[in-house]
Parts: sequence; C-alpha cells; structure tokens
Amino acid sequence: MTIQILGTGCPKCRQTEENARQALQQLGLQAEVVHVTKPTEIAKFKVMFTPALAIDGTVKCSGKIPSVDEIKAWLSA
Repeated sequence: MTIQILGTGCPKCRQTEENARQALQQLGLQAEVVHVTKPTEIAKFKVMFTPALAIDGTVKCSGKIPSVDEIKAWLSA
C-alpha cells in the first residue's frame, strides 16, 4: 500500500502526512508514505487544491487536512 501526500510541503501538507502516519500506527498497518511535491506530478492526480491525500493512486480528499479518523476509515475500507 502506498499513501501519497500531494502538496508543496506547506504546514498543512506536513500535518496531513503526520495524520496519515498516526492512522497507520493506530491500525497497525505498514505502508509507504510518499510526499509528492512537484506540481507536474500533482497535476496527474487532477487535484485542484492541496493538501491532498491518495491511497494507491486514488485521491481520497483534497483542499483540506483529513483527520486521523477519516484516514483510518479509508484504510479500513
């Protein structure tokens, strides 16, 4: 499993990554967490607003910081 954090590295992007790592830890899951910072790469996801989070290439949210509980729900689905 790969979790992609889409954004240029702003504080909101870093918080999204931290929430993803917390969700993984709480669920006892292993995943690669990748920070996608290049605008050309972010555009491939058709994301208009960052931060955004994708799981295995599927965008789950954009334009907001997802909560740990939201991420846990996506990972458990």
